[in-house]
Amino acid sequence: MSLVSIILPYYKKIKYFGATYRSIIRQSYQNFELIIIYDDKDLTELKTIKKIVRKNPKVKILRNKRNLGAGLSRNYGIKKSKGKFISFIDADDIWTRNKIKDQVKFIEKNKFDFISCNYKKKFSNKIINVKPQYEIRYKDLLNSCSIGLSTVMLRKKIIKHKLFSKLKTQEDFSAWLKIMREKKISCYNLNKTLVTWNYDKKSLSSNFFQKFQDAYKVFRINENFSLINSVIHLLVLSINSLKRKIKFI
Repeated sequence: MSLVSIILPYYKKIKYFGATYRSIIRQSYQNFELIIIYDDKDLTELKTIKKIVRKNPKVKILRNKRNLGAGLSRNYGIKKSKGKFISFIDADDIWTRNKIKDQVKFIEKNKFDFISCNYKKKFSNKIINVKPQYEIRYKDLLNSCSIGLSTVMLRKKIIKHKLFSKLKTQEDFSAWLKIMREKKISCYNLNKTLVTWNYDKKSLSSNFFQKFQDAYKVFRINENFSLINSVIHLLVLSINSLKRKIKFI
């Protein structure tokens, strides 16, 4: 069984962390390591996390000396990982019991490098199912990011330690584009719903204006598009994002 490294950056999510942690350690596929990157100068919640994990040998806790943000924290986790495959999860998301098992089977059987899966978006008492297309190519992703971070599994050999940027939001969108562009590969989606994504109004990922600004930087700086092309792609991406958000109303 191949070792899977699970990367989990942590910043002030203690009310969700217990459920997230349990969904990881109760996986039917048990050959994994969980790397938690504590990204908060306040160490109060670190004590609680240590009590929850109870010196589990599968868990490694790393602590940033200063707040780096989710993207750079994931880079640190990747650097310290030992697995053949890398999976990501946010500290407030939930995996089904067979998430790792089903994805390892899917990625190995098909010899893929980059995969995702279907997921649920949970907003208050409303749940929306997200089912991306089977093959997501670079040009598809430019117009609409349907890849949920906590659904992704990658072969470590295709990842550079500095995969994620220091953007406050859209750092995962930028990372997927970077992989597809540099490695000339697609992301393949397993048609199973294996993740629940919890929508938090207070989180940076729910801040539309921050995401709008960061998405422009992805196109203009990270992808090195012209000003006009950056604006066009930004408008298309924003329109598609708004269409998805309308479903929450």
